[in-house]
Amino acid sequence: MGTDSDSDANGWNRARGLALKTLLLFGGALLVKRLRKSTTRWDHAHFVSKSLAGEKYSKEQASRDPDNYFNIRMLTCPAAELVDGSKVLYFEQAFWRTPQKPFRQRLFMVKPCPKELKCDVELSTYAIRDMEEYKNFCDRPRDQRPQPEEVIGDIAEHLTTVHLKRCPRGKRCLYKGSTPPGGFPNSWNGATHCTSELAILKNNDIHTWDRGYDDDGNQVSFLHLVLSSWASLVVALTL
Repeated sequence: MGTDSDSDANGWNRARGLALKTLLLFGGALLVKRLRKSTTRWDHAHFVSKSLAGEKYSKEQASRDPDNYFNIRMLTCPAAELVDGSKVLYFEQAFWRTPQKPFRQRLFMVKPCPKELKCDVELSTYAIRDMEEYKNFCDRPRDQRPQPEEVIGDIAEHLTTVHLKRCPRGKRCLYKGSTPPGGFPNSWNGATHCTSELAILKNNDIHTWDRGYDDDGNQVSFLHLVLSSWASLVVALTL
């Protein structure tokens, strides 16, 4: 049989262990809370920038349904940074057999949403003043392509803006958003205006939906993009 001193020691050890567990749980909760609070508006913008960057292809999906899907190469990379910290990315799309001949070239600007809006990241798309000069921008050595100050000067017409918000915990997406109500002017396939939606999923998977409407509100065009982090891009076009 144990002595009174042994019982006291065991009781003290149990109490100390319980107190330590409580302290660890409380400290862990504070750490998680602090980590959540440490994610700044610029952290969100930088994460979105990194998610958009890279080279993607549609080879696997196009081979499954060649009547509706195209094998397209999409390439995005950092091009400049504004004085306020906004990131400028160069973006181009080309058929995989002719990557040197992009059929779409744009500049993305990524920055935190204005504080008065209920979103985290503002992603704007701009035309480029001299697209010919930017062909295969990301594939060229840095000293053989337009420099950051030139890129900033070549930002032309504003085309559209998507406001992204961090998705709630438990959702498949990390960020999701759309254009403001009413969309933006666009004459694609008889449309007078278009809307865009974008979602960034885990592992940098990206989904986008572009829809065109006429003056009567009828949908006249639809473009669906699915970008996977394992170099996969799906382009489905329905007219």
